[in-house]
Amino acid sequence: MELLEDFKNRARDNRKKIVLPEGTEPRIIKAAFEILKDELAEIILLGAEDEIKSIASQEGADIDRAVLINPGQSDRKQEFDDLFYQLRKHKGISRDEASRIMVDPLYFGTMLVHTGQADGMVAGSINSTGDVLRPPFQIIKTKPGVSVVSGAFIMQLPDSELGANGTFVFADCAVNPVPEAEQLAEIALSSAETARTLLNIEPIVALLSFSTKGSASHELVERVVTATKIARERAQGLLLDGELQADAALIAAVAKTKCPNNCVAGKANVLVFPDLQSGNIGYKLVERLAGAKAIGPILQGIAKPVNDLSRGCSVDDIVNLVAITSVQAS
Repeated sequence: MELLEDFKNRARDNRKKIVLPEGTEPRIIKAAFEILKDELAEIILLGAEDEIKSIASQEGADIDRAVLINPGQSDRKQEFDDLFYQLRKHKGISRDEASRIMVDPLYFGTMLVHTGQADGMVAGSINSTGDVLRPPFQIIKTKPGVSVVSGAFIMQLPDSELGANGTFVFADCAVNPVPEAEQLAEIALSSAETARTLLNIEPIVALLSFSTKGSASHELVERVVTATKIARERAQGLLLDGELQADAALIAAVAKTKCPNNCVAGKANVLVFPDLQSGNIGYKLVERLAGAKAIGPILQGIAKPVNDLSRGCSVDDIVNLVAITSVQAS
């Protein structure tokens, strides 16, 4: 079964409540119509209700089953103002500032997730990644034991037996420019969890470098070696190793030459890149040169599911990411 169709079936089987803060954006409204029609999730749209309904009418999108909330007029507003003030008063925020900020749909939507009134949030069609991530960083925060949020892509290679029958998790390709060793270890563990949760596979994690098991000496290599040690200590029993060059991580014949009898080399299905440059370049090269399908970025490490769209996203992209967010929430 095609992977995105599998996500949709899993979302349909366990429907979650997903908030879309950019409720007056026509693509979001059309996506909400498709999601409700296919029963992939329950939908909350944020914004002025009259404006949402007017745009929906113009687009021929039946969103009657969606919950519409205007943050500035909601009966939850005072509760959320007070809660946000309590969360941020140590940063010097005043009650008036908290009240003003909570009118922002991105903050209001995040608070719906934080308080359990929504199971996840998808945004970014008209907002930058920084604007989408700031409220979750301040309100939901990261999972216990995790200090860093990262962005993974699910990569599907056509007609390939590498990885999990041509499917991989690549990370971090979206968030952290130069992660320290501790952060790199956390990214590796979060990526393994993504492989389990979304792909239902046993993760085999390779921390990549330009060196394989001491073939080169450099501070950049040492960072990967240290990250590998940290990750192994935290998740004993996880199939994880580094530092490995990409060919050693992927190709059994190369692994046999470069690092024989290694439990990860030649079999990896989760590739952890040493920095954002290599991760972002790597996934785009595989997508463009190998004809792979890139699904993501999928945010990892946040205590509750929040995902970021590209501002150039299509209606299908929004539908797919809502389905993935629903699976994460399950």
